[in-house]
Amino acid sequence: MSLKKAVLDKTKLNQIVTEARKNQELREQSYRGQALKMYPWVCGRCAREFTHKTLSELTVHHRNHNHDDNPADGSNWELLCLYCHDNEHSRYEETRFTSNATVKNTTTNTTHNPFADLKAMLDSKK
Repeated sequence: MSLKKAVLDKTKLNQIVTEARKNQELREQSYRGQALKMYPWVCGRCAREFTHKTLSELTVHHRNHNHDDNPADGSNWELLCLYCHDNEHSRYEETRFTSNATVKNTTTNTTHNPFADLKAMLDSKK
């Protein structure tokens, strides 16, 4: 009975190993897998370094914000930590939904020049 159990365990183990290898190949074919092979495991903004243990916190950011644009050379990718990636997308959304009219209305022409008499003040100290 123990011999039969050992054979079943080996068969099951072989299936698990085969499935794990297949999943690894699929991950490596994804743009994330390609980017992790191509670039060092460092956040492109805050320079935080990652190890195998913390690699799940490193994301692939599409520079032009088009997730369908995945060139083989990785020119549209950069590795960012979760925090910097969220920050980048929130900044992008702010600029995307802020209309030009709002920006134009918030800028006003100023008449006050705080450095108007600076040269005269510096000359009087000499």
